[in-house]
Amino acid sequence: MNVTIVDYNSGNISSVINSFKEVAKEKIKIEVTSNLDKIKSTDKIVLPGQGSFKSCVDALNNIDGLVDTLNEFTIINKKPLLGICVGLQMFADVGYEEIETKGLGWIKGRVSKIDNQNGKFKLPHIGWNELNMVKESRIFKEIKDKSHMYFVHSYEFIPKDKDVISSTTNYSSNIVCSIEKENIFGTQFHPEKSDKLGLKIIENFLNL
Repeated sequence: MNVTIVDYNSGNISSVINSFKEVAKEKIKIEVTSNLDKIKSTDKIVLPGQGSFKSCVDALNNIDGLVDTLNEFTIINKKPLLGICVGLQMFADVGYEEIETKGLGWIKGRVSKIDNQNGKFKLPHIGWNELNMVKESRIFKEIKDKSHMYFVHSYEFIPKDKDVISSTTNYSSNIVCSIEKENIFGTQFHPEKSDKLGLKIIENFLNL
């Protein structure tokens, strides 16, 4: 099996690459590329994202044909894709970081700044926080409710359909931590920075 981490110049993704390679060992081939033919022929995709919503969307659009290839892979061929941090946020129709920016439109919703309640909650939301499991998710196999994951973000994904939400965390409000919709998976937290439990989530995705 081949798993492709999409490298579209969205910041440092070395910890994502290292974690996936650590879990995959020699059994699964992990490729890091923006080559469209390789992305089309792979079995699973990981879409990382660091920086702002706009900068990540712009970086995807800067590689000719990449968005169309991702749409074909995910929406038409329904192969598994995991978005991490801004990688998840880009599933939305629209994001409001910097300026209003159109997202991939895979899951109806918007990405808005976390309401810090007039400075009561620090932004960005950085550090370990507790997951509240909302529904069963295949990538949470053997992960217990109230487990802690590592976050770094100031914006949150607010989907229109609450049924896609698999977990939330309480920071100012119930923030979406993860989603699952058919073949589309996403985590707002960083599994690659979330110690053994994060590696277990990566393993669960690789084993789908």
